[in-house]
Amino acid sequence: MLAGKVPPEVLKDIVFKGLKGGHKVIIGPGVGIDAAAIDFGDYVLVASTDPITGAEERIGYYAVHVNANDVATFGAVPRWFLVTILLPEGADVDLVKSIMDEIKELTEKMDIAVIGGHTEVTPGLRKPIVVGTMLGEVEKENLVIPRPRPGNAIILTKGAGIEGTSIIAHEREDELVSVFGRSFVERAKAYIEEISVVKEALIAREFATAMHDPTEGGVANGLHEMADIGGLGFRIFSNKIIVREETKKICAFYDLDPLALISSGALLISVPRDHAKVLVERLLAHGISASIIGEFLAEKKRVIIENGIERPLRRPESDELWKVV
Repeated sequence: MLAGKVPPEVLKDIVFKGLKGGHKVIIGPGVGIDAAAIDFGDYVLVASTDPITGAEERIGYYAVHVNANDVATFGAVPRWFLVTILLPEGADVDLVKSIMDEIKELTEKMDIAVIGGHTEVTPGLRKPIVVGTMLGEVEKENLVIPRPRPGNAIILTKGAGIEGTSIIAHEREDELVSVFGRSFVERAKAYIEEISVVKEALIAREFATAMHDPTEGGVANGLHEMADIGGLGFRIFSNKIIVREETKKICAFYDLDPLALISSGALLISVPRDHAKVLVERLLAHGISASIIGEFLAEKKRVIIENGIERPLRRPESDELWKVV
């Protein structure tokens, strides 16, 4: 298998095979399902876990945001965080301090309690890995159970490749400065400040039939994962997808597909067609760029339309980030 997410057929045939629902479980594991939901009466506990493997700088910052995003896509407010920090042999104590300083600063800002975790020096690692687990809560009536439906509009916020753009700008800073200049690279690096989707997810939960933050495999993989939930197809329009200048130029320089580049910071929202424009206007009013990029289909075809020509949108086998980092 290639670097990145395990293929969905492996998940179905091996990882999920034989798993059963548990006590009070409303939402359990599945392809395209990024969190679990447990019934606690008037409230639902939402839990998610994710590792940070493709970055070294600000890895603690990424760990909090990426896990908070998954919880928020179910309409829940992130509340409690557990973290496992795996360090390579020979790591300096200052590395532990920098990771924990990032986690402490961000969780305090987001009113999230760090309630536990694990740290160790792990033989065989080349760089640190941080694995986060986020718990959140939501009133039962506001829980977004991911059920995209045929005819639902698909909204994308902020743009494709946000997280990947920032990671590449940090990891390949000197090279990119020599090509594009310092101010360009600083703008690209600053994308890291936009990788939270908690605000827009809590705005969208009133209308959403499903929400998904596209991480590894980018927007393309995120669309496939959402469609997998309901066995649906989709049709999207290339000219409606937000791809920012810095992302376009960095992807062109390294010959990357921005739609298959890790995209934390973007949010894919499935919403009934009648509510799509209202939601986009509400997001724009809160300073969040958003666009209706297409729709889910009852038929199984999954296509993108570019310059009036329809072609299949492939499911990425691996994130484009791994070609560079």
